[in-house]
Amino acid sequence: MGIEHPPTATRRSDLPDPRTTPNVTYDPSLSALREASAHLETTTEYDSPSYVSEYRSRSADLTKTTVDDEFAAADYRVVADAVDRIGDGEWVCLDRRMGRHDDASSICRLFVPREHARIALAWGKLFEPVDADAPVEPDYVTVQVPDADETAIRVLAEAGVTAVVGSDYTGEAKKSFLRLFMWEAKRRGGLGLHAGSKRVTVRDDAGDLATKGQVFLGLSATGKSTLTAHGLWLDEDDGESASMLQDDVCALTPDGEVAGSEGAGLYIKTIGLDPEEQAALYDAATHESAVLENVAVDDDGTVHFDEARYGTNSRAVVQRDCLDSADDEIDLGGVDQVFFITRNPLMPPVAKLDETEAAVAFMLGESIQTSAGDPDAAGEAIRVVGTNPFIMGSEGEEGNRFRDLVADLDVECYVLNTGCVGDGDDPQDVGVRESVTILREIARGSVEWERDGRTDLTVPSDVPGIDVDDYRVPDHVDDYDEAAAELREERRAYLQQFDALDDDVVDAVY
Repeated sequence: MGIEHPPTATRRSDLPDPRTTPNVTYDPSLSALREASAHLETTTEYDSPSYVSEYRSRSADLTKTTVDDEFAAADYRVVADAVDRIGDGEWVCLDRRMGRHDDASSICRLFVPREHARIALAWGKLFEPVDADAPVEPDYVTVQVPDADETAIRVLAEAGVTAVVGSDYTGEAKKSFLRLFMWEAKRRGGLGLHAGSKRVTVRDDAGDLATKGQVFLGLSATGKSTLTAHGLWLDEDDGESASMLQDDVCALTPDGEVAGSEGAGLYIKTIGLDPEEQAALYDAATHESAVLENVAVDDDGTVHFDEARYGTNSRAVVQRDCLDSADDEIDLGGVDQVFFITRNPLMPPVAKLDETEAAVAFMLGESIQTSAGDPDAAGEAIRVVGTNPFIMGSEGEEGNRFRDLVADLDVECYVLNTGCVGDGDDPQDVGVRESVTILREIARGSVEWERDGRTDLTVPSDVPGIDVDDYRVPDHVDDYDEAAAELREERRAYLQQFDALDDDVVDAVY
């Protein structure tokens, strides 16, 4: 029952068939998975299960893929040993469908030891069940072995097989499949995006109803879920509406469609979850159908979303059905506006970008490190291409392709600062109210733009509902011109490390 060497012999067919393997329970119900995890559960005041994991973030530095890394025999052995472990003890195996789009739909299979069935419970609530009447052959398989002696994540991309050993973090299971989803999108001529998507219907300047497709790229904990799920305080009595399609990972196709991946749930950050500003997410996280992970929960079930008892990467799997803003569909028929979410204090609340500037924003991926990626560096400035730590293959080629796609599709692109403007003694916070107002008015087409000579960016001269003069970056940064010049040189040097990135993108650095 093992995986052979060399890699050309590695196939999904090398894995055991869960339907005929005696010690594997195939496709148990969610209630059965919860029952199997009862020894690990604290039941919350909402009657939902809460679990605490040993690993509370992804082990990014211990992850290797056959696309980007040299694989030695020891790396293939990690996968083989994980598969061989399925022959020992009791296991559960769950199949789920990822995506609905014809060009972005896959069957995913997860193996976990029965004593860690909570991982399958949470993961199973993110994706949709497979038709029980149809024969199931998986496109992607992940074997997660939390109790292994070492910690390693090994991705056999061509085979569609991932081994997660030594980690019991649910996020490793989730991203093992989404990583391959995005890689396949690129192989088909599109681009995988670590992004949320929504459909917004507004009254435009002419008073007519217009529908816009919006996409949000951002690292975890920078506001992506909040803005994607937000209703934008639209005038519903006048026919306006906003609906969330996807929260985390999408695939931009060459014809402009944005294919969704997760059809059943969302894996949201809960630390500091606000019942007023994040009402939709809060309501979903406090529903009995949620699964909490590393959230502060007392023995009597009292939940404390504002307490980092188990670190700041506390999570909840919540159901789309519990979100009023969630659409029945997960695919966006066409994208009109792309927003790069940043926390760079030298950026305005919003700036409008042309296609090459947008490729710069894509490549820079400027944000802050979060506890989801590296808890020890949380809060530090960070750059991640595409704000997507799961890219496989050339990052420079992804930047070129993004530029070409948004140009061909005539997509408007913006960079959105959801942190604060300025890093001196008088920074100006950019809150949810400001960001939501900006998104709404951009969708309505009511924002007026101008080229700012000092920042060399296209910024708003007027946004209904916001005094834009309060957010002029140079007014909140000591020695702004010097700081901006240093930032441009730093950015240029960063972009020059990507050999495949076209020169026009490097030259467009702002």
